[in-house]
Amino acid sequence: MASIRDVAQKAGVGVGTVSRVLNNTGYVAADTKKRIEDAISELEYTPNELARNLFRNRTGIVGILIPDLEHPFFSNFVRQTEVELYKLGYKTMVCNTIGISNREKEYLDMLDRNMVDGIITGAHTLDGEEYLKRKKTIVSLDRDFGPEIPMVCSDHLYGGKLAAEVLLKNKCRKILHITGIAPDMAANDRHAIFESIISEHGVDVVDMVMEWNRFDHASYWEIAREAIRKCDGIDGVFAADQPALYYMHLAMEAGRKVPEDLKVLAYDGMDVTKVCYPEVTSICQNIQFLAETCANTVVDLIENRKRVPHKQIISVDFRQGQSTLPVNLDGNI
Repeated sequence: MASIRDVAQKAGVGVGTVSRVLNNTGYVAADTKKRIEDAISELEYTPNELARNLFRNRTGIVGILIPDLEHPFFSNFVRQTEVELYKLGYKTMVCNTIGISNREKEYLDMLDRNMVDGIITGAHTLDGEEYLKRKKTIVSLDRDFGPEIPMVCSDHLYGGKLAAEVLLKNKCRKILHITGIAPDMAANDRHAIFESIISEHGVDVVDMVMEWNRFDHASYWEIAREAIRKCDGIDGVFAADQPALYYMHLAMEAGRKVPEDLKVLAYDGMDVTKVCYPEVTSICQNIQFLAETCANTVVDLIENRKRVPHKQIISVDFRQGQSTLPVNLDGNI
């Protein structure tokens, strides 16, 4: 196996010059760089990744913390973020916290021990102070820790307004609103603005609150059955993808027709809302752009490439499905 010294000897340069080319850390004349690259190719030299990372005082790894990989939003986010980080030269380590704060804390401790270069967190079982006391590279998905930690999130405020407009234009008079409120979450904005607009128009809103950080199927069935049992006269539903789908399933099983008797509007807009029947009208988060923004932000911070803003807000889209009547979203209700 060829060594860096073999490459230097073949190219007729010093080891330090080869190192500068490999690590892109200094000027090397174009013809010299070409000789080194040719020598690397001819000798089939593979740089020692561990040694390179030690030299740079980096691991080349970014941790992603999410609540549950089984959840379509988070599994899609992890997939897209891993792709973007790989393009930027970083590997990915995934922590699936499953609502257990110790798991989240252990991965944060890895950041303190320099086992990862940075963390993108979308799992928020820990108190905010656990994040703020760590003076390392952290990027938050959807939770506002304050100006010390950059946040990337969807435009939930606009998403909540869109949802209200869609269901009001569908003439709903009693809307089931399934929420999962957690402290400091940007997603709370969509719930607040939705309820505010709906109430202003004299429409009843029935709130059902799920425990935050529970994403198992049993929890979705439980909240859907409870809503069916307790809430009479519901003609509209606004919820994240899974609770919306579970409620729609039970309502149709009970003889309700969608969209004739019941209008269903989901938030997230993952593929599961497109493969069911009827296809569910959705407010769609742009997972690809969320992932790309998180990846670029964490690498910008790790490599001190540029200053990043405290908040980066990504637009959401409306997708008309079959679970509501078609609407013209012109901003007037």
